[in-house]
Amino acid sequence: MSQYEYVLKSTKRRARLAILSFYFIQGLGFASWASRIPDIKTSLSMSEAALGTVLFAPALGQLAAMPISGTWIAKYGSIRMLAISMVLYCCVLVTLGLAANAIMLFISLFFFGLCSNFLNIGVNTQGLRMEEIYGRPIMSSFHGGWSFACALSSVFALSIAPFKIEPYIHFTIIAVLMLGLMALRLKDLIPDPPKIDKGQKETIFKKPELLLVQLGLIGFFGMCSEGAMFDWSGVYFKEVVHAPEMITVMGFTIVMTTMAIGRFLTDKLSVRIGKKRVLQLGGLLIFTGLMISVIFPYLIPAAIGFMIVGFGISSIVPTIYSIAGRNTKGSPSIALTIVSSVSFFGFLLGPPIIGYIAELTNLRYSYAVVSMFGLSITLLVSLIRSLKHVR
Repeated sequence: MSQYEYVLKSTKRRARLAILSFYFIQGLGFASWASRIPDIKTSLSMSEAALGTVLFAPALGQLAAMPISGTWIAKYGSIRMLAISMVLYCCVLVTLGLAANAIMLFISLFFFGLCSNFLNIGVNTQGLRMEEIYGRPIMSSFHGGWSFACALSSVFALSIAPFKIEPYIHFTIIAVLMLGLMALRLKDLIPDPPKIDKGQKETIFKKPELLLVQLGLIGFFGMCSEGAMFDWSGVYFKEVVHAPEMITVMGFTIVMTTMAIGRFLTDKLSVRIGKKRVLQLGGLLIFTGLMISVIFPYLIPAAIGFMIVGFGISSIVPTIYSIAGRNTKGSPSIALTIVSSVSFFGFLLGPPIIGYIAELTNLRYSYAVVSMFGLSITLLVSLIRSLKHVR
């Protein structure tokens, strides 16, 4: 190997590790919040319906950012926007633990979601560039870093549960770690390409490609399922499974762990059986796992069901993002914005609807409804003909 080839390979490796690190950092922040939802719900004396309403906030923040995030990242560069949004994201994370009432929590979560959208589009734009450089599917491995961070963060939350540490202290520790890791890896990200000419500027405010809308619809059901597991798994284990208080976060930990494992396996599976079949299989696993948890609401069966769901949801988002970025006729960041704009209605509607259904009936009925989203994914993927030829 020549010195030039060695330097090129080393640079590519550092860039891939840097991108993976940013997925990891974002996962740490999100999972720290999600793992403390049952504690914050109890401390603020919120009902299921009240929590469902509060959980509208991050999705509203995501949606508020969507009209501008892709355009700003294309204009100002993903590296600059990642740095700014990461600092703000960490600051807002700490405020989540300081909220004294549901209104303050709602406001903080709105800005948490807004910053998260910029991070999401920025880091996935970097991920798509690296996938193009490698010339093979690697997108799921990046999302695996996000899921691994979530699993690690939930294990940390489980380990500190006996010490009754306040959420704001927990979140401050995580925020400092996130900022430190960002400072180490920011310089190794892939440089942004030259800005597009004024006459070639793109915007999401035009008729989108049909495939992107279809992918967004698949993502909608996938993100509904993700939201159900992220925001309600701890509450499900506490109030339906009646798990001991010390291990109520175990449901979230199980989902995050199997989700991480699944994402590290998805790239190879996509090469072997194709992205279309990967999506179909993911939908079936979501349905199967949730129905097991609903029919058998006991610790071991519910844990097994959550494991299956984790494997199911692991492939949906990274696969549709990869398809969108590699099969669009325009800018990858704009394509990602269009797909995520439709998809994130799942995050907007899913968790609150679960809360309202649970208020009228119980969480078992809510999760039964969510299981139908898995079947919807499988049916939609089977009906979309253009997915036969995706890269």
